[in-house]
Amino acid sequence: MAAADAANEARLKKAAAKAQADENAYYTKIVSGGKTQAQLDALKNARTTAETIRNESSTMTSRVDPVTGKVVTSAKGTLTGGNGNGNNGAGADLNKVGAKKFTATDGTAFEDEATYLAYQKMLDEKETALDIKKREGQSAYDLLYAQFAQYGMGSLVEPLKQFIQQGLSKAEFTLRLRETEAYKKRFAANAKRIAAGLTALDEADYIGLEDQYQNIMRNYGLPASYYTKGDLGRQEGFEKFIENDVSATELEDRVMTAQSRVLNANPEVLASLKAYYPDITNGDILAYTLDPTKALSDIKRKVTAAEIGGAATQAGLNLTGARAAELGAAGINKQEAQTGFQTVAEVAPRGGQLAAIYGESPYTQQTAEAEVFGLAGSTEAAKQRKKLKSLEEASFSGRSGVAQGALGRERAGNL
Repeated sequence: MAAADAANEARLKKAAAKAQADENAYYTKIVSGGKTQAQLDALKNARTTAETIRNESSTMTSRVDPVTGKVVTSAKGTLTGGNGNGNNGAGADLNKVGAKKFTATDGTAFEDEATYLAYQKMLDEKETALDIKKREGQSAYDLLYAQFAQYGMGSLVEPLKQFIQQGLSKAEFTLRLRETEAYKKRFAANAKRIAAGLTALDEADYIGLEDQYQNIMRNYGLPASYYTKGDLGRQEGFEKFIENDVSATELEDRVMTAQSRVLNANPEVLASLKAYYPDITNGDILAYTLDPTKALSDIKRKVTAAEIGGAATQAGLNLTGARAAELGAAGINKQEAQTGFQTVAEVAPRGGQLAAIYGESPYTQQTAEAEVFGLAGSTEAAKQRKKLKSLEEASFSGRSGVAQGALGRERAGNL
């Protein structure tokens, strides 16, 4: 029971504290136009009161002082006196010799009541229109500010407060915002997209693409330096991707190509890549593959050639970059290269020995590769291998252990 009472008391105290905080915020927190909510409500009430006086009183007019926010009233018609000689005196009989004048809220004086009433009505309508325009401008500004504040970029919008009095719409505020230097710097890639004939991205799509890039890099364990944020959340490393229209899917493909197929592969692949393509000299394969000015298809072609070269090295064979590229163009992948070069390593040396012994055309590594990988000349290569096998069998009456090995297979490799 005591525990329940304590919990209830704590809950009541928490509710009381929140109510007090809300009340304090009502009077102290700036919510719009440099004013607290209490000030905004008071101003609204003052305007309503002034309008009621103007509409319902036949003798009084009213307005809201723009400095104090208080309701100021004045008579719609006031008497001023004259003595007939143009001199006003303290003891003059105003009712007998005075002329009746009407003073509008802006200080303009009229002798004709109808003219005065028309003029005052015009002033009231103008004041109301300006008030409405300001409120609309404030609302549009608040909407735009809230939109950018959620991304931590409210400071981009703050300089536009000067346009609230003009009653700009949200769309007009946005256009003014995009003309500022701070905005152009934050969304710098858009200018280059336009120059390249691409459409500019709106702010939400731009930031959304940055978020996707960052998630991909984090998921693949890339260094934080690749996605460091600067002022207003700007990530300069991503601007080259956005300006070159690199999708999140393409970026992930590039990262995966570098990480999975090169950096995390056997060292022979990286060695072959650098040997075949000397322009990759700094060892930063990741930076090379992430460069959007280099076509992804070209990067993949080079990586495939390096994988094929790495497979040849693992089998104890040498392979030129041109030959590796040729095999890659023929559709040979890493796994096929690994299996195929193991067979080539078994067949080529013995085939070369037998060709020399029997005076046949040279049987080289390239000859074995042609048959194993189904390249041009594969049929002739298979015939040559079988002929060498037959010659060896004839010499040793079919008792050669070698003839039963790799060279004696019906077909080399997986063919």
